[in-house]
Amino acid sequence: MQRLTTLLLVALLSACAGAPPRPAAGTVDLPMLGLAPSALPGGLVREQRLVFEHGERRDAVDALVEVDAHAVRVVLHQQGQVVLRMHWDGERLDQQRDPGLPDSLDAARVLTDLQLVHWPAAAITTALPAGWHLDEGPGRRDLWQGAQQVLAIEYPAAGEARLHNHRLGYRLTVVSSGARP
Repeated sequence: MQRLTTLLLVALLSACAGAPPRPAAGTVDLPMLGLAPSALPGGLVREQRLVFEHGERRDAVDALVEVDAHAVRVVLHQQGQVVLRMHWDGERLDQQRDPGLPDSLDAARVLTDLQLVHWPAAAITTALPAGWHLDEGPGRRDLWQGAQQVLAIEYPAAGEARLHNHRLGYRLTVVSSGARP
């Protein structure tokens, strides 16, 4: 049962649990970024705890994230069981999924959230479609479509990020190993 809960939890990234608010006419939930791995200077290697919140529900999974100039690799797991393995080379997104993982999980959403949290603002800005913009200030980022804030990210401490997708109604807290919540 706990494994099924974990699998359903991962689906929160694609906002499939519950009934998220529908985007207004003429809007999209969020553009997929598809940034090159090399756009993250110095790469990244992290063990992370991901806490998902959607409505009253709150769950957590662990992730291994590795980014170098050639690829982004992500493994989501709980208690040693891999539920999702992703590989992005800048052109192709491959995934290996646990058979029980809901089809609604969108690996591109996971990649976009990862890039919004970690990639430089300048790289994100160049990938945004017309009508979208990213504001960045001390300890935060805000993604806008026109005058509507779609997503906010706070960085309350080193190694910690809190992403709130207003449009899809979920929150994601990312705590890297060695960081304190």
